[in-house]
Amino acid sequence: MNQAPRWIVFEQPLTERVRTYLRLEFLFDQYLHHHADRSLWGQRAALQALLDVFSVVGRTDLKTELLKELSEQHANLSILAGRPQVDRRRLDDVLEELHTTKSALQTGPSYLAAALRENDFLHAVMNRLAIPGGTCTFDLPAYHRWLCRPAAAVARDLDRWRSQVAPLEMALRVLLRLLRQSTPVIEEAAESGVFLYTPRQAYQLLRVMLSPEQDLYPEVSASRHRFSIRFMRFGEVDQRHMQAAEPVSFRLQCCALALAQVPAIP
Repeated sequence: MNQAPRWIVFEQPLTERVRTYLRLEFLFDQYLHHHADRSLWGQRAALQALLDVFSVVGRTDLKTELLKELSEQHANLSILAGRPQVDRRRLDDVLEELHTTKSALQTGPSYLAAALRENDFLHAVMNRLAIPGGTCTFDLPAYHRWLCRPAAAVARDLDRWRSQVAPLEMALRVLLRLLRQSTPVIEEAAESGVFLYTPRQAYQLLRVMLSPEQDLYPEVSASRHRFSIRFMRFGEVDQRHMQAAEPVSFRLQCCALALAQVPAIP
């Protein structure tokens, strides 16, 4: 039985790069969830998530950006090695993980969406996804025939295509973990449901945490110089949502990879 989360976390990217990272993380998680379902519908959903990954990856030079980010994090964290309060074993583990991730990305495919560009079958499915119901059996009989193969054979094909972006996925997950752990969580309060903040430095990600008992969600407006959070009362899903009028207690993280740190020795 699934337990209710202790905190509901709302994330707001503050840079286009982090926005892309979060979109890809969402798609990879979606792929893993549906891939575990070996039914025809589960494999359909898994392939669609994977094709969405290829589409996002194919629009930008993510490999170069990720390699640069991994190198910068390795260099920044290496500086901490001489500090006595740092957990050296933990630091060495993180540095090794960054090195391994960077090596895997360097030796991977130069064009991360090669499977989509070079495969007529995938290209045909991709072109129909923008049309509601566009992948019906009468539209793509070859797709229907593929889905009717043994589940293990379909899963092998999906795993083979996913392997082309596996190094990218590993790099994304490492960097996002470091980003989310870069700063401590702080307790804040929003008077009359509105919280205004002027940061002293550039951040890449805001994380707002609310208790499930609070029937609220945040609307974030952010720029390089300030951000505001307006807490809206959810109420009934079919009714217009209104701003909370009372003070709202919440937790906040302002994250930046430049602040990534290794836990100190207890």
